[in-house]
Amino acid sequence: MGYLNSAYDERIQGADSFNGAALQNGREILIQAFNWESHKHDWWKNLERKIPDIAKSGFTSAWLPPATHSFSPQGYLPQNLYSLDSSYGSEYLLKGLLEKMQQYKVRAMADIVINHRVGTTRGHGGRYNRYDWIPLAWDEHAVTSCSGGLGNLSTGDNFHGVPNIDHCQPFVRRDIIGWLQWLRKSVGFQDFRFDFAKGYAAKFVKEYVEEAKPIFSVGEYWDTCNYTAGPRLDYNQDSHRQRIINWIDNTGGHCAAFDFTTKGILQEAVKGELWRLRDPQGKPPGVMGWWSSRAVTFIDNHDTGSTQAHWPFPSGHIMEGYAYILTHPGIPTVFYDHFYDWGDSNHNQIVKLLDIRRHQDIHSRSSIRILEARPDLYAAIIGEKVCMKIGDGSWCPSGPEWKLATSGHRYAVWHK
Repeated sequence: MGYLNSAYDERIQGADSFNGAALQNGREILIQAFNWESHKHDWWKNLERKIPDIAKSGFTSAWLPPATHSFSPQGYLPQNLYSLDSSYGSEYLLKGLLEKMQQYKVRAMADIVINHRVGTTRGHGGRYNRYDWIPLAWDEHAVTSCSGGLGNLSTGDNFHGVPNIDHCQPFVRRDIIGWLQWLRKSVGFQDFRFDFAKGYAAKFVKEYVEEAKPIFSVGEYWDTCNYTAGPRLDYNQDSHRQRIINWIDNTGGHCAAFDFTTKGILQEAVKGELWRLRDPQGKPPGVMGWWSSRAVTFIDNHDTGSTQAHWPFPSGHIMEGYAYILTHPGIPTVFYDHFYDWGDSNHNQIVKLLDIRRHQDIHSRSSIRILEARPDLYAAIIGEKVCMKIGDGSWCPSGPEWKLATSGHRYAVWHK
């Protein structure tokens, strides 16, 4: 059973009070401010030049790539967590970027990679499972026994090939909390994105958020959607979104999650199956439909799109995707590539949709009435203020109060 009854709603309201205004008002709009190749392009300098445009476009938070020392240039194989010299630029340049973001009131979201950590020294079993000569100098007990250490079994999925951190150890949690507090208070990060959140129990995320107090936090709980032979995406993804809901719930509701259910359904729906966008209860079929204030919607990220392209959104339907997530409840995220690398037309169309969202005060909990969900047409009214459609089907809202606000290939948006 999903989050569909009043008892859940009461608990949701209570959880919302924790993170202050950010989660209470639900007016977050995020930009993922990098892709898989960004480390090649003097990134902190590049981003600093773009901060005025990011702020003017209405983004409240910019998710930055991992800023700490890493064995991989992308930042996802960390070792010395207290070193801010990375392939994206020096600590000096990073702090210049963060000051610019603070000046323009765009919050910096840190990419928190704490599922795994590359060792410095061979220890138990001849593996690199010790952390000597650097801050957070842990021994083999900091590494899970299932990844070559002397710690406990992992509380989540293994990230293979690298020592996985044992979050059951009190000394590990104490040190991670100290590091997260340093990122918040000394470095200047305000928001957190938890990488590979399937790798360790959500209760630890709850503790880290409670102790470090980010303004906003989101977890990457990337689970595989439900498919039948073919493979063909199942219509009903309730069990998929329920697993994400359970993860959010186990963080005490303190952490949002990327809405992989909505992404999986939406990128199939835009290919002539828009009937998928209404669940059996008449709601949006992703996490957005059950717990919209914790659903961080997106089209693509550095893993699904970019040069990795593990699960890309169909390129000919990108603007339909943004017309959907930028007019709907949830917390929308725009991908750097689509905003800056796909041409001025895409950039300007996204900015127009962002303007409509802000000026019509669409937020994470806005109401939604789905009017049409046919193979070639999806139409909905959001917050009783915005009406939209996507697909090839011809449609417009009835009533003289609706005025066309913007339109493009296979989408249109109206407001009163």
